[in-house]
Amino acid sequence: MKIPFSPPYINPAVINEVTDALESGWITTGPKVKKLEDLVCEHIGVPNTLCVNSATSGLMLALKWYDIGPGDEVIIPAYTYAATALAVIHVGATPVMVDTKEDFNISISAIEKAITEKTKAIMPVDIAGWPCDYDEIQRLVDNKKPIFKPNSEKQHQLNRIVTIADAAHAIGAKYKNRFVGLTSDITVFSFHAVKNITTAEGGAVCLNLPEPFSNQEEYNYLRCFSLNGQTKDAFTKSKAGGWKYDIIYPGMKINMPDVLAAIGVAQLPEYFSYILEKRETIYAYYQAYFKTKPWAIIPPYKNEDKLSSCHLYALRIKDATEEQRDAIIEAISKEGVAVNVHFQPLPLLTLFKNMGYNIADYPVAYTNFKSEISLPIYPQLTEEELKYIVNTVENAVESCLC
Repeated sequence: MKIPFSPPYINPAVINEVTDALESGWITTGPKVKKLEDLVCEHIGVPNTLCVNSATSGLMLALKWYDIGPGDEVIIPAYTYAATALAVIHVGATPVMVDTKEDFNISISAIEKAITEKTKAIMPVDIAGWPCDYDEIQRLVDNKKPIFKPNSEKQHQLNRIVTIADAAHAIGAKYKNRFVGLTSDITVFSFHAVKNITTAEGGAVCLNLPEPFSNQEEYNYLRCFSLNGQTKDAFTKSKAGGWKYDIIYPGMKINMPDVLAAIGVAQLPEYFSYILEKRETIYAYYQAYFKTKPWAIIPPYKNEDKLSSCHLYALRIKDATEEQRDAIIEAISKEGVAVNVHFQPLPLLTLFKNMGYNIADYPVAYTNFKSEISLPIYPQLTEEELKYIVNTVENAVESCLC
């Protein structure tokens, strides 16, 4: 049996929506993108959403919105994908990495120790779709207001550290009965090909800014900034007599095209009515199976405050070394089941090693990583395939550890 790790969910509704975009004669940013933005707002409950070409671009845009650049610090977890740190680096700021907790997410106590007068943003990451401790993060930024030093108009308006959630994994996750997206100042979702909802490539920047900000006005600013700082998008310019425009910001070219947004327009309503529930069913199947195995550390799923989006099933093998984990993965792969590891902590990667980050400073992140194996989880999986996956994993673990 051959089981891929994370194929995209493409059904006739997606094909019809994409065909409609192609046949419309308009394939770059236009009405499909606006419809997708409206659907995100409708389902998550955020005031405004801007769709862009990737979550990485969305994080960069959010940092630029708050005028973060050289001399500023942004606190991030050491356990995340490289894009979290690269977004900070690309705007000229310094990523300050801190350790994580046993549940994979950023440590609140580590954040508190890392905050300085240079800290302009905290960027928590909802690993595997498990929400971070957002209320505790908000209490931290409120308590640290006295040492915050604003350097721009927007920083004076907010007058505190901004919270920008890297929620690439977490659309549909809930924290204290609120969808992630309503839990920080700005939230960035990913619509990459392997995410719960896809547009092939893409991301969404959700605004939930407090007064005195107008979320609509900030959306207008970000939309313009995402189009090279141009006052009119191509769709508007294409209308009769609509050619004249201006460039008012030193913007970026990171807009999402309609032909990609069409995939998300078809998927997003079905995600909240069917796909998410199907992912939860698969997650619960894994939980029930592996909780009986003495060698298994099962990932968090739900408690009184949090509900995962079930993006990844991050199984850990108790007391396994990195070498044993790798051997288990090899044994699983030989049986046709594709698995993965999420993630290599950033200090293990050459770029960040060369910048001076040392994995020894992040012991929990390394402990989580060295025994982690991500199992397939997507709505197309059948009961027969699930049985094959868990049996294959069990056989591989017991053969490699015994």
